[in-house]
Amino acid sequence: MTTFFETNRQEIIYGATVIISVIVLNVLTTLLMKGLMTLKKKKFPYVNTTPIFLIKRVLRTLWIVLGLIALSFLFVEEGKYGALKHHFKVALYLGFMAVLTIVSATSVNLWFRKNIKEKILTQEDPTALKFLRYVAVATIYFVGTLIGLMAFPSLRGIAQTALGGAGVLALIVGVSSQEALSNLVSGIFIISFKPFKIGDVVKVTDTMIGTVTDITFRHTILRNFENKMIVIPNSIINKEKLINYNLGELKCCEHIEIGISYDSNVELAKKIIQEECENHILILDNRTELEKKDNLPIVRTALTKLNDSSVTIRAWAWVRDFGDAFNLKCDVYESVKLRFESNGIEIPYPYQTIVMKEAQEVNK
Repeated sequence: MTTFFETNRQEIIYGATVIISVIVLNVLTTLLMKGLMTLKKKKFPYVNTTPIFLIKRVLRTLWIVLGLIALSFLFVEEGKYGALKHHFKVALYLGFMAVLTIVSATSVNLWFRKNIKEKILTQEDPTALKFLRYVAVATIYFVGTLIGLMAFPSLRGIAQTALGGAGVLALIVGVSSQEALSNLVSGIFIISFKPFKIGDVVKVTDTMIGTVTDITFRHTILRNFENKMIVIPNSIINKEKLINYNLGELKCCEHIEIGISYDSNVELAKKIIQEECENHILILDNRTELEKKDNLPIVRTALTKLNDSSVTIRAWAWVRDFGDAFNLKCDVYESVKLRFESNGIEIPYPYQTIVMKEAQEVNK
């Protein structure tokens, strides 16, 4: 045994040094990640911890791979040292590029988050910055991946071509028929022409109405009034005819329609609806100076439809914004119903009149 250790003394010392180095590097990596987690909790509590865990796994894997390659020198012939050195350099290069890419993307993401938060605090529009954040982070990961592929001779030509202008153009042409590019281009159009922005209340269909919370590469996210998220692909929402309640003037005209029976007093019903709207705290006087001079009412009412079993009376009520319109409509429906009941005005159910005729015998 003594002879074995004396004969292989250098190899044993080398192997032990490699193993101890890998253990020390893993311990230092763990301590570094704990320090970064502590710093994150203090300065960036809102930031996702995924990048830190990802860097930790990359570094730990790198140290193990490098250690195994280093130990391989003990078991191969001297003529194969060149190949092992090449593998060692490739592993080190890939590990370095992975860490650099993750750190760069995370730093850029933090910068954008900080500026977005400042814009929200100063009540400025953060839509463009939010979209550019996705573009910048995705670009960093894309470029980092291509640079990493350059470590492999068989893929180096593809990576160099993709990094060039011709490669990017070929990539765009190659996926131009795919939905992914359509969503991306639609997202860029939305950011550029701003039919809506983050924080706007928009109505796409009767079932898709809510506040815009985010615009990404692929989709736009609405939070509806049930606090549910509606995810709409950019290519779809870009083609839809939508209503933006925050574009231009915020004030809007709410149509309040109520049906009454044919036997009810139409003039009295119109007066009740008008009074309930005008007495509501949220009503907005949208009359011109000339209309005020002519003593025209704040809320106009009119009979608009003759239905099968009812007539429809409509009131045009102006309010400051979409939220006020919904609240006023709910309150007016309730108060009008109570006054209709006390004044004998019927809100009818649909009904049919059946006429029965007695059968008569026909004398032949």
